[in-house]
Amino acid sequence: MKTESKEILLLRGLADNDKKAIETIYKENYNIVQALIINNNGSSEDAKDIFQEAIIVLYEKVKTGTFTLNCQIRTYIYSVSKRLWLKKLMQQNRFSLTSEGHEETVQIEADVDDYEKKETEFKMMEKAVSGLGEPCKSLIEAFYVEKRNMQEIANSFGYTNADNAKNQKYKCLMRLKKLFFTQYKLDS
Repeated sequence: MKTESKEILLLRGLADNDKKAIETIYKENYNIVQALIINNNGSSEDAKDIFQEAIIVLYEKVKTGTFTLNCQIRTYIYSVSKRLWLKKLMQQNRFSLTSEGHEETVQIEADVDDYEKKETEFKMMEKAVSGLGEPCKSLIEAFYVEKRNMQEIANSFGYTNADNAKNQKYKCLMRLKKLFFTQYKLDS
């Protein structure tokens, strides 16, 4: 199998949550990331965390359907991992990254920044949802997480009909929006 077509198949497998593709990506790339982290003031736990985050960045890019990989998967994961580790070291004031020329690197700052921004916003949304209170929290989760329709929600929450449940969901969304943006302004 050609390297290029193998890489394309692995990316498709990653996008489809194919266990075998994910395991292959892990086996072929984890050691280089572990060496990078351990050789630069990190532990094996740090390496696992950074590798996971790099895989998530790649996964989110592949899921868009518009992502084109212009290098090997190994190079991309190494570059993302290096950037993530550099940021972590700088945050901890432990910066001293040495590169032993294991891999070429590619520009991935925008990808990592997008991932970190989404992660921050996701955490703020989780905080807003947890502060929402009942029954709004359960209603929002029933509709958006559990993908239940309004009639099912009306029946389980005791609303007289789907329209009443829909009106309550709207009110809950407005409360959630207010909580989220209040938190967003505080953290900005």
